Amino acid sequence: MRQKHWAIFIDNTSRKNDLIDRLLGGQPPDDFQELKDRQGALFSKIAVERLIDNEDRHGTKTITSHTRQSLKSMSSGEQKKALLKHIMEKRPDFLVLDNPFDNLDIDTQAELKIQLLSVSNQIAMVQFISRRIDLLPFINIFGRLDGHSLSFFNTKKEALAIEESKAFNGNIPPSPVSFSTENNILIDLKKVDVRYGSKPILHQIDWTIRKGEFWELRGKNGSGKTTILSMITGENPKGYGQDLYIFGRKKGTGESVWEIKKKIGYFTPSMTDKFTGYHSVLHMLISGLTDSIGLYVKPTEIQSRTAKAWLQLLGLWEIKDTLFHDLSMGQKRLIMCARAMIKHPPLLILDEPTAGLDDASAALFVALVNKFASESQTTVLFVSHRKEPGLEPQHIYELRMTREGSTGKIIGL
Repeated sequence: MRQKHWAIFIDNTSRKNDLIDRLLGGQPPDDFQELKDRQGALFSKIAVERLIDNEDRHGTKTITSHTRQSLKSMSSGEQKKALLKHIMEKRPDFLVLDNPFDNLDIDTQAELKIQLLSVSNQIAMVQFISRRIDLLPFINIFGRLDGHSLSFFNTKKEALAIEESKAFNGNIPPSPVSFSTENNILIDLKKVDVRYGSKPILHQIDWTIRKGEFWELRGKNGSGKTTILSMITGENPKGYGQDLYIFGRKKGTGESVWEIKKKIGYFTPSMTDKFTGYHSVLHMLISGLTDSIGLYVKPTEIQSRTAKAWLQLLGLWEIKDTLFHDLSMGQKRLIMCARAMIKHPPLLILDEPTAGLDDASAALFVALVNKFASESQTTVLFVSHRKEPGLEPQHIYELRMTREGSTGKIIGL
């Protein structure tokens, strides 16, 4: 009898945690009766984070005892490889795969798919999946989770049908504030080298970023993308003593991190975790003009007018009084991206902004980023492990790992 494998397509309204708890708790819905009272294991980013927390709390290694390296210091790909090895040694009856390819580069995704394929005849799998391109080839049952409602498709073709993405009507609103950047070159790295102890990270990096350009930064897990970003934002002390220029000034010549950050709009998905207060959508957006987390003073008329124009562009004006906390993940990302852009900063950095989004939400986000680049003088830097369909960068800077550290190359489009 052929092994059953399920794919459950989810979007940013799906209550997947409840279903995962039922599957792992031995009391699955009727459509998964083969898994009733059987032992399952969770393969997910959350599972990795729990193990890292356990290592930090107790100072003991659980799944990395075979290496000197801690789980926390590994790249995302190395962490997931270690987790899968640890899980399979316990010989569970089935695996729950919660967006297993998120935050992995293309090569690591391919390696993980091969590993899962190699055990697919021995163990049942339930793949929770946001992006259709991530579907494992051996899946033979296809469902969808809308909120708590679980339904199933008749065919694979029906499951993979893509909804037409929404378009934005109108132009992006102007900024009520302005920035002075005298130099046409915003960021300039010349022969930059970075090492952590004896481990080389970056080698002879040459990269010039100018006003109004749209860049995509690519590279494998562990190639040094985060290191470069932290140097650009002024946070990484490895920038001192380097031939590194940020907004026309050489690193270490008296600039403050705050002066640098004022000229940079920055968004990464983990930022949404910091916004735990109960602020309205409107106030959350306005707070991007006041550089605060939430709004604690009465906004000016021009601030309110600017925020309204942004929400109308996003099609979210009707929910302006809704608590940010209660939005879907896709809606939160749109608001946070607009918040980072609301002042039209000289440089906008979007670090893995589509990680965890479903296809429709990711397409909407990409359309918004393209709009930023085409309708403003803001320089956009988009960082991603996956090649996002529809993204229209002018230039691609790719980090390629070598024994001496990652080197950089501009890829032609």
